[in-house]
Amino acid sequence: MQRKIRKVAVIGSGVMGSGIAAHLANAGVSTYLLDMVPPALSEEDKKKGWTESCRSFRNKFVQAAKERMAKVKPSPLYSKEDLNLISIGNIEDDLHLISEVDWVIEVIVENLEAKRALFEKVEAHWKPGTIVSSNTSGVSINEMVEGCSDEFRKHFLGTHFFNPPRYMKLLEIIPAKETDPDLLSFMEQFSEKVLGKGVVLAKDTPNFIGNRIGVYAMMATLQEMMKREMSIEEVDAITGSALGRPNSATFRTIDLVGLDVLAHVSMNVFNQAEEAAEKEVFEIPGFLKEIIRKGWLGNKAGQGFYRKVRGEKGMETMALDYRTLEYRPGRKPAFASLEAARGQKDLKEKLCTLIYADDKAGEFAWNVTKKVLLYSASKIPEIADDIVAVDRAMKWGFNWEMGPFELWDAIGVEKSVTRMKEEGEKIPPIVQNVLKRKTKCFYEKTKAQTLYFTVQGEQAPVSEPKEWINLARLKEQNKVVLQNDEASLIDIGDEVACLEFHSPNNAIGSQLVEMIYKALEEVGKNYRGLVIGNQGKNFCVGANLKMILSHAQAEDWESIEQIAKKLQDATMAMKYFEKPVVVAPFGMTLGGGTELCFPASRIQAAAEIYMGLVETGVGVIPGGGGTKEVLLRIVEGADVDGKVDLQPYVNRAFETIAMAKVSTSGKDAKNLGFLREDDGISVNRDHLLYDAKQTVLSLSARGYAPRNQKKVRVVGEPGLAVLKLAVYSMQCGGYFSEHDAKIAKKLAYVLSGGDVPANTIVSEQYLLDLEREAFLSLCGEPKSLARMQHMLLKGKPLRN
Repeated sequence: MQRKIRKVAVIGSGVMGSGIAAHLANAGVSTYLLDMVPPALSEEDKKKGWTESCRSFRNKFVQAAKERMAKVKPSPLYSKEDLNLISIGNIEDDLHLISEVDWVIEVIVENLEAKRALFEKVEAHWKPGTIVSSNTSGVSINEMVEGCSDEFRKHFLGTHFFNPPRYMKLLEIIPAKETDPDLLSFMEQFSEKVLGKGVVLAKDTPNFIGNRIGVYAMMATLQEMMKREMSIEEVDAITGSALGRPNSATFRTIDLVGLDVLAHVSMNVFNQAEEAAEKEVFEIPGFLKEIIRKGWLGNKAGQGFYRKVRGEKGMETMALDYRTLEYRPGRKPAFASLEAARGQKDLKEKLCTLIYADDKAGEFAWNVTKKVLLYSASKIPEIADDIVAVDRAMKWGFNWEMGPFELWDAIGVEKSVTRMKEEGEKIPPIVQNVLKRKTKCFYEKTKAQTLYFTVQGEQAPVSEPKEWINLARLKEQNKVVLQNDEASLIDIGDEVACLEFHSPNNAIGSQLVEMIYKALEEVGKNYRGLVIGNQGKNFCVGANLKMILSHAQAEDWESIEQIAKKLQDATMAMKYFEKPVVVAPFGMTLGGGTELCFPASRIQAAAEIYMGLVETGVGVIPGGGGTKEVLLRIVEGADVDGKVDLQPYVNRAFETIAMAKVSTSGKDAKNLGFLREDDGISVNRDHLLYDAKQTVLSLSARGYAPRNQKKVRVVGEPGLAVLKLAVYSMQCGGYFSEHDAKIAKKLAYVLSGGDVPANTIVSEQYLLDLEREAFLSLCGEPKSLARMQHMLLKGKPLRN
């Protein structure tokens, strides 16, 4: 049976239910969103003329949820147009609609009896073969459907999305005892390829994998904090990036998740755990109960462990003293070991520097880490069959850089266990078995693959789909063709090469530009096409701003012009290259990063891409071909016969660059004109390079032919006058400062084609020369230099 999921019903329109429905719509899946009928008419309902029988009243909860989707930030939607794929209804009137769908997802209250009652109703309308799942975070999957038919249970499983579903990669799939293995395999594939999830198979145990380990880590941290009488700021400083965890660390993460949610998930284990030591960790401390009683639930309540207040210096962050339950100004902790750890570039070195330090921070980090490692090892195979599932769950669900077993390898299994034994700790069997092996580690890397240590005491390969192209491993396999300090050309198979950036922050420097030329030359001789992509944190944050500023302060205008000219020439060489070039951007793709995308034969973008030309924020305009390309992209297709009024299109290009618009997703990038309709979008970032490679092969197989250079019709002086008037209006309205206006006029001059009559036909090179001249002149402006300095120091734009 070939399964397809074309339509889904989500039952429950709360935060999780509406988030899941939104992400299904992001993936192009039509969705019914259903919820309960309100218990009674409110006074406001009566004023609207609603009755208990009218649809507006009966769908009130779901309609409100759908309206919130369009307003909440960060948005759960790739594009507001995706809302059109979501239809609303209620459980009493519309449950029969599940007979039309391929998948039913229950997302109601975390109560076993309520779920059982719902599934009894669902089965009455259920079409045999339809997949049914629960998005519980702790209720037993098997107990929910004990009273259902055998056939229904074969099609039932748990699908635990992490919140918010659009942004959190982890999806735990929990098979029930009778779940059909073929259905389980299909759901893994669908969730990874269509929804872009990182899937781990979990067992039907309290809190499954991610929350079992993650909440244990948080609760153990709270206990250690109380034991050592440390402040929440001290704990957050230690348990953030220095331990390979997000900058939100412990308490900012709890504020984000919700203190009530943490308590609820923790009590799931407390109520079901049999061992006293485990129950003790998951028991809610008295101070946390009191904070929750007060309603200080975190960000959603405006205060939790932290609270922002307006003071003399603007917004100030106050921190909670959990002993007095009073807020006080935040204090920045200082620990020698923490500073030493932050000075290390490699995460392994950071971890060892902090965890093995003998000061207060080191002892805290060691004790918390020790507890998490021992607990994780003791729960194999109870919560998962292998260590890989646990590590992936923590990386994908809690944004840890390393999972517990990867971290254990990093700090040294033998060294750490020796210390644990000295401190009287009981070492789990899987760890004892690891220490019997020659390597004494959980993972072993070979050139071909990564092996992991199994519960059975053997090594097995870490399974990875063919869609995961691992550039680091290809480098280890001697697949590097060319390399310098800022970029590498790597053979990724099937006669396709990949140009990878690895400069600091993937910023564009002279060596990266040089490698573009070398890559094109090599690909022209020996490959079918080129992918430009990498696997860093972000694709590219733009040009090397520090280098530009340094030359500008030295008034070395010749060097700045050469930098801009070389980047322009490189983008033109890419654009008219004889073989297909596919760029694979993701994450932050700003300024020069966007300019490197524009000349591609195709762009294969990640769904999560924040793409835009942000140069006005640092006092200049795009100078590497971006200004010219935005103009061409926006007017192409409109100017078919040379008679269309181009002014509205030029106005749009001007607004896009002058306002430094940045896309909020791949779909939004298409709306802004940064991506063309035939550019691809990969929902799963792990598949991005593979998808880009397939695009190269497809273009090559169809007989790719290089583009022909085209002339461009410009609006000229009359159009420039229109844009200048717009700049004047923006300045008068307080939207532009005087310097903003100066930048905008330079931009308007380039986009209009300069001092030429309307409808003059110009070349791309003509526009590039105008662009470069404007860029260079703005680099000489003191206020532009101030913007550059501010960005480098503060990481945010200065409006001066």
